Amino acid sequence: MSGEFVKPVMLSRLHDAYGKVIELSDDEGHELVYYIKAEFQLGDKVYAALQTEEMRQEEDVDIFIVAADGDELQLESIEDEEEWEMACEVYDDLQFTKDERP
Repeated sequence: MSGEFVKPVMLSRLHDAYGKVIELSDDEGHELVYYIKAEFQLGDKVYAALQTEEMRQEEDVDIFIVAADGDELQLESIEDEEEWEMACEVYDDLQFTKDERP
């Protein structure tokens, strides 16, 4: 996405498939419960903002790429720092619009 503005499209595929909560395993095999905060498409990629209860206290989220493997949805880490920052900015903008904050 080379500097051009692309309006994000809100989606609900994760919510439709899993409900409000997703359980993921961390690198050590611990189960973490994430709440689905938002899912949006930006260009040809879909992103999800997920939040644990602990992250909620800090008003922090994790952003993942949502990839479809047939009918199954998979979450992938964002490896590119610029892409991660862009996805976080879009999520923040969506929250300001949603909450009608300046």
